[in-house]
Formats: sequence, structure tokens, C-alpha cells
Amino acid sequence: MAAGYNSPLHLRRESRRTDPGIQRGMSVVPIRVSAPAARKPSMFFSRKKAADGSAPPRKRITKPIIAAAAAVLVVGSAIGFRATQAQKDEKKADAPVVLEFTPADVSRVEKREITRSITFSGSLAPVVQTTVKSRVAGELSKVFVKEGDSVAAGQVIAQVETADLQSRIDAQAAALEEARARYAIAEKNRLNNEALLRQKFISQNAFDTTLSVHDAAAATVRSAEAQLRIAQKAMSDATIRAPFAGIVARKLANAGEKVGIDSPLFALVDLGLMEIEAPAPASEIPSIKVGQPVRFRVDGFGNRQFEGHVERINPQADANSRAITIYVSVANRDGALKGGMFAKGEVQVDRSAPSTVIPSNAVRDEAGQTFVYTIEDGKIARRAVKLGLAEAQGGLVEVTQGLEEGLAVVSIRATGLKVGSPATVKAKAIPAAEMKKG
Repeated sequence: MAAGYNSPLHLRRESRRTDPGIQRGMSVVPIRVSAPAARKPSMFFSRKKAADGSAPPRKRITKPIIAAAAAVLVVGSAIGFRATQAQKDEKKADAPVVLEFTPADVSRVEKREITRSITFSGSLAPVVQTTVKSRVAGELSKVFVKEGDSVAAGQVIAQVETADLQSRIDAQAAALEEARARYAIAEKNRLNNEALLRQKFISQNAFDTTLSVHDAAAATVRSAEAQLRIAQKAMSDATIRAPFAGIVARKLANAGEKVGIDSPLFALVDLGLMEIEAPAPASEIPSIKVGQPVRFRVDGFGNRQFEGHVERINPQADANSRAITIYVSVANRDGALKGGMFAKGEVQVDRSAPSTVIPSNAVRDEAGQTFVYTIEDGKIARRAVKLGLAEAQGGLVEVTQGLEEGLAVVSIRATGLKVGSPATVKAKAIPAAEMKKG
């Protein structure tokens, strides 16, 4: 090693021995003891030369410095970005949020009548319906109608073979003629013996015998006449006729079949008058009266409403359901309703005077208090209300206290509404009745 020059490694080793203030990991500034005048200072440390005189590669210290500078720049940028973002958030928080409602979200308080009703459901059935049966035994020779055919009262719908019935009529007619001939002889004998009795030619006992034979002959005539009428009635019954105007619901026998007395042939219904049997809660029966109007709908008819009235109320509750059956009469003039259809409707049991109403879904309950949210002077407000009658089908409820006509109420189930928040409506709020129609 050249005289007067110490390598950095040598300085580090010496520093560890002599200077306790220098700790491990701390950088050390190289100290040159003496240097030739011609040698320029370098920003790099020199290492001891190898034994063969070649110099070892120099170690650069620029990489740690560059890495530290880059880290400082990254940290500074992050801090600056966060400060900028915080300023933006503060500006956003300071700006008020305006709630914007659509016309469907808000409804105006209006005055109108409201109806309290009791909902029901049940099946439709024709009031007038019957099973046409055969009144005589025999072969069904002809059938003139089938399912779905409309028939008039007294119209022939089937025919039973009448050959045997005609023979019975002939036999009874002959028996009647014989009975009448016997009666004629008995009548002559009575007249003759009556004259002989007046002349004292026969005894009273002989005349009584003649009178008895006469009466028996008269009874035989009456019996023969009755038998003939029965045979004629059987002949008439062999022609099957519709008992009333209606529609054939089912055909239960075909031509060529052997039928007996009371064999079912057809199911006949009259759709002009229908009836709904619907169970009602026993607690609601005191409110239901005969004659109350009824409105209902049937699947498949869209929004068409049918009307009827309460015809009867069963006097006894069902043992299992504790419900009482009500009978609703429905005039089906156009024949649109059919037996077996399922109806859902309501019995109108009470009607209020015109009062303020709002949609029922605008009413809220919290901590035992009933209230609604309104939009007043461009802000959300909260008003406590008292409710009256409710119209379940229309989705309306009567407000007896707390609201004025024309006030805008929030009718959607929005959450997070706060009193005093700015609010606006895109267009004019629609009335509650129009919301019901929609």
C-alpha cells in the first residue's frame, strides 16, 4: 500500500477500535493522510490493490441514494394526493343533496268517499241446475242434444222406445171397454130390480145384492180408466223434455243404451242466475247484512268487475273453520260466468262521508306513532296522522287528523328520509284516486 494513504476498509476497522461514537452501519468519511500533488480527489473510495498489483472493482454508493430519493418522492406524492382528495370530499359534504321524486312516488291528499269492505273468495255455481232422469224403463232410441247445447223449456232432448208402452196402452184401453160393458149390465139390473122392489116382487136382500154388483162394476170402470191414464203417462214420459231453458252440461247416456227408471240422462244448468258460496269470519258476520252490494273479479276476465248482493247467510258456523258461509247472488245476463269459476271480491259493509284519503303504503309506524312523510316548501317534513276506514282493494286509507287536502305525501317505501332534506318532484303529483286506477 502506498505510503500516506489508508484505504476505506482500513479506516472502518480502525474506527471500530478507537472511536466508540461510530456505530455499526454508520457511514465514514475517508481521510487522506497525505496524497501526491498530482492526484485529484475522487468521489469514490479506493481499495487496496491486490498482490499482483491489479486494482479491485470499485463499489458505487449511488444506488442507495437514488432509492432513498425515489421513496421520498413516492411518499410525498401520496401525501399530496390524500390532501387533495380530502379537500374534494369536504367540498362534496358541504354541498346539499336534493332528493328527486317521480310523479309515481308522490300522491296528493284528496277528499272522497271510502268504503270498508270484507274480502271473500269462493266458487260460482248456477242457482238452477238439475239432472234429467228417465221416468220409464226401456231402450234409449234417440238423443237429440250434446254438451254445450242450449235448450228451451219443453224441448225434446231424447226418446225412449215406445213399442212396449203402446201395447200397455192398448191392453188398458181394452180392459176399460170391458169394465164399461159390465157396468152397463149392472146398471140395467139395478134399474129392473129397483122397480121390482117397489112392487114387492123381490126382497130387500135381493136388491142389495144387485146394487152391490152395480157398484163393483162402476169401481172396475174407474180402475180401468186409471190404468189407462198411467199407460198414457208412461207413453208421454218416454219422450224426454228439458224441464227449463238452459244449457246441457253433461250427457250421461247414449242412444241404444238400456235405461231404467231414474237413470240419469243429462245434467242441465241455467247460467242466468249464479251463486257464490263463500266463508266469512264469524267476527265479521255482525257487519254483513242480506242485500249488501258485492263486487268481485274472476280469473281470465282481466280488470272486469262483476256485481251481486248478499242473498242468504248460513245460520250455523262450520265446526272446523269456525267460519260462516254467505251466499252471494249474481245476475249473469250475458252468460259470461260459468259454473266452477273461482271468484275473489269484497262485501261492502260500510261507507264513509267524503274525507281526506291517501294511499295506505304512505303510512308508516315507528315507536308506536303513525305518521307520513310530506314535501313542504321543497323539504321533507314528517306529520303524525290518525287513520279511519281502510279500503283494502283500492289501497286507500282515511286520514281523520293530520293532513290537509292537496298536500303532497311520499307514497313509496323509501328508507333514509330525513326531515328537512331538500326534495323536489319532477312533475305534478298525481291524486290518490288516479294512483288507484293505475
